[in-house]
Amino acid sequence: MIESLILNLRARDVVHAHEADILHSLIIRQRKFAVDEDLVRQGSRPSYSTLLLDGIAARYKVMEDGKRQITALHVSGDFVDLHAFPLKTMDHGIMALSPCQAAFFDHGDLKRITETEPHLARLLWLSTVIDGAIHREWIVAMGRRSKKSHLAHLFCELFLRLDVVDLASDKSFPFPLTQSEMADVLGISLVHLNKTLKILRNENVLAWENRTITILDWDGLRRIAEFDPTYLNLQVEPR
Repeated sequence: MIESLILNLRARDVVHAHEADILHSLIIRQRKFAVDEDLVRQGSRPSYSTLLLDGIAARYKVMEDGKRQITALHVSGDFVDLHAFPLKTMDHGIMALSPCQAAFFDHGDLKRITETEPHLARLLWLSTVIDGAIHREWIVAMGRRSKKSHLAHLFCELFLRLDVVDLASDKSFPFPLTQSEMADVLGISLVHLNKTLKILRNENVLAWENRTITILDWDGLRRIAEFDPTYLNLQVEPR
């Protein structure tokens, strides 16, 4: 049920068999979510943290005028709100951008992990640290990159994150987001997004069709994005 989480953790460090068994045993329940349904509501005080087993979800905030900004994308194997354990109150929402399935871990059980399984606790801590690193890259991209570079950077990142959990192959990966949702990710208009996509297509670095992204020229896309994957911490070493 949580193989994607184990793959995610094993891309950064050794996960011992008993640690994987502990994670399996701590699932208190599972649930499916429809498109646009909240996995976690803004302002809520959850007593559990949510692991995305399948689908794509978005961290988001809605402005007073109704405009929405997506601040993170989550894929299978991501804890979408592990930080809710110490923070308590959620200052943002997390919604399903595709049909999603999630598993829930009680905060009391996570607290026991921090007290009895220090290595596993560090691995889970690392996942929140990587979330922060991804946020920093998104801020840099939104503030300093051209929209062409920003979009290319996002596709490079998603390919590697999905590849880690065996959801990408032959430089292709499923991408169920609409162009309107992608505009909310980049913080631009739908018209501007379409123009930017057209530029990348015309440069023959990627194709987006049938809810699938195919990277036609990985080196070319990386050059456009100025993509350095260091922030994803995709190296196995002791933590």
